Amino acid sequence: MRVLVVEDERRLAQALKHGLSAEGFTVDIAHDGLTGLARAMDHAYDAVVLDIMLPGLNGYRVCSRLRAAGSDVGILMLTAKDGEWDEAEALDTGADDYLSKPFSFVVLVARLRALARRIGSRAPRRTVLGDLVVDSAARTCTRAGDAVPLTPREFAILDHLARRAGEAVSKREILDAVWDDAGADGDPNTVEVHVSALRRKIDTPYGRAAVQTVRGAGYRLAADGG
Repeated sequence: MRVLVVEDERRLAQALKHGLSAEGFTVDIAHDGLTGLARAMDHAYDAVVLDIMLPGLNGYRVCSRLRAAGSDVGILMLTAKDGEWDEAEALDTGADDYLSKPFSFVVLVARLRALARRIGSRAPRRTVLGDLVVDSAARTCTRAGDAVPLTPREFAILDHLARRAGEAVSKREILDAVWDDAGADGDPNTVEVHVSALRRKIDTPYGRAAVQTVRGAGYRLAADGG
């Protein structure tokens, strides 16, 4: 699950990134409303953790502009404010959920996972490609009925390819979708290492070749499971 945290308190933003990353989320950070809006418009996030009191553009306006642009990304608003009027305004501008500071990190993670389940119907939750089954909601993979253990990064790559089965996906696009901002600036060859590991788990033991290299373009997951 890729999450954008828009929070101007830098220590809190870094703490959220560290904690959410440890929980298996891919996390990007923006410290002001304008940057947060631009990133949310330019990248495919599963959820945005959005502070209300932001420099440049407050959270209400970021949320309303995203909705006006047709974005259906899940939005969880954070604020130091408390009270029913603030909660009502957050929801009225298009937020899906609301959490007041100070908050429990455990509750934040639970809210994000619940949000992902609620909005998960936007994309296929279970992709069946021959005898390869990728379950986005449960984050599981099976091949020929066998459970295939994958690392969070390997599963994220497979899930991204499965959602676009049959299409060529570039290394750069995989980096942008699966790694956070720091990883996206890294060497695209990092993707090769993880794809090789993925092949050794879902293809080689079963005599399949589902994960295909498209010369000069990237990788493609065979629509029939290989």
